[in-house]
Amino acid sequence: MSAASDDGPGDEPTYRWPIPPPEGWTADDLDRIPGLPPHTELIDGSLVFISPQTRFHSRTMRLLDNALLRQAPDHLEVDREMTVKLDSKNRPEPDIVVFPVDAVTGPNQTWYEPEDVVLAVEVVSADSRERDREVKPRKYAAAGVPHFWRVELDADKGLPVVYVYELDPATHSYGLTGIFHERLKVSVPFDIEIDLTAVDRRPGRGSEETPER
Repeated sequence: MSAASDDGPGDEPTYRWPIPPPEGWTADDLDRIPGLPPHTELIDGSLVFISPQTRFHSRTMRLLDNALLRQAPDHLEVDREMTVKLDSKNRPEPDIVVFPVDAVTGPNQTWYEPEDVVLAVEVVSADSRERDREVKPRKYAAAGVPHFWRVELDADKGLPVVYVYELDPATHSYGLTGIFHERLKVSVPFDIEIDLTAVDRRPGRGSEETPER
């Protein structure tokens, strides 16, 4: 299968989408398939391509990333847009992931084990609503990720709303523990307080979300 017809004489080369094997792609294939767009995910053996990022998505990730970096205890680290190898057929890419420092294997690392993920955060986009609201939370919970945040846009205020979930180990499913407007304040997985109204404020300019390592 190709994205366009075969090249003719003098035509610019066209990109040919990779043809999946009969059993679907595997998590390890993401590191081997040439020419994949940035931030490609694997869901149930199928490649998922990401639409261009919105300003809200970018600013919200920056706010949460900076706040979590500043407030995380020394034994935890924070990364943006790193995949998690849930199993052989699923390798989603949370927008933000919190994990133990000792889960880092080196500068060329491209994924984390689900047992190393303390918190996964998904900022919902128009093309990812079903995945972020239903598919990914179900898969993160089944893999044992203890904390999950889903972040949505309050269209009236232009601010993020954070839905906070915690894993019920008996049912391997998430329970909603809070919905946060304007200010997020939780005590797990560690003490976190974030001014959500600072989403458009530059770090270090009147904002409490100045990153520190």
